[in-house]
Amino acid sequence: MARRRFSVTRFPGFAPIALTAFVLLYAPIIIIVIYSFNASDSVALWGGFSLKWYVAAWGNEAVQDATLRSLVIASVAACVSTIVATMAAIATTRRSRFRGQTFIYVMINQPLMVPEIVTAVALLIFFAAIRVATGYQGLGYLILAHSAFCIPFAYLPIRARLEGMDLSLETAAADLYATPWMTFRRITLPLLAPGIAAGAMLAFVISLDTVVITEFIKSAGQDTLPTYMLGQLRRAITPEVNAIATALLALTVLLLTAFFLLTRRRG
Repeated sequence: MARRRFSVTRFPGFAPIALTAFVLLYAPIIIIVIYSFNASDSVALWGGFSLKWYVAAWGNEAVQDATLRSLVIASVAACVSTIVATMAAIATTRRSRFRGQTFIYVMINQPLMVPEIVTAVALLIFFAAIRVATGYQGLGYLILAHSAFCIPFAYLPIRARLEGMDLSLETAAADLYATPWMTFRRITLPLLAPGIAAGAMLAFVISLDTVVITEFIKSAGQDTLPTYMLGQLRRAITPEVNAIATALLALTVLLLTAFFLLTRRRG
């Protein structure tokens, strides 16, 4: 008699537990999306279908400023972190093993292993000293803080792509007297492009959604969209917040879907 292959789905109670987990994860998100179309001023009472809160959010100057600021910070931070992550990934994969390689890998991924608030406090202390010394109060601190936090998120898909690439083409280019820069530009970079794009999109999403680091680093008048929403939740709550959250959710899902399509392995 053939032995049945092990499967966790055959455990007693697996289906109810999985269903409960999905409900707890996605029911609040579904409720937010539904109530973003609520015609009532209440966030708890349904008053009919309406798009007025999307219109209100679109015309809200504070929302416009926070959204533009978030997009600028996320775009620049994604570019900076992706460039640094690409260089780090090449330096740690396109050479033989060396002493301290594991330590370097751990340090690059350090923001993933410690609580975000610890990173936020460390960046606050660091940038506070720079503020005192220079008097500069601009968005540069937020951009640098987001860039530092996003580097490991961009590094992981880029490193994974490099580790899956065959070295034979790069070796052949070197045998044909191609310079290291020409080999990188003509061979490595085109093959690495999907990993770089995936890392950039993941870094953009992480920067766009970061609240803790932004709260610690930002100065007055530098609210991003998530911190603006957090401030609104401390005051009178209207379905306008639900509309903003739904729009942010749609953008995040779109980018993560593109990230999945770029990183999945083809047969």
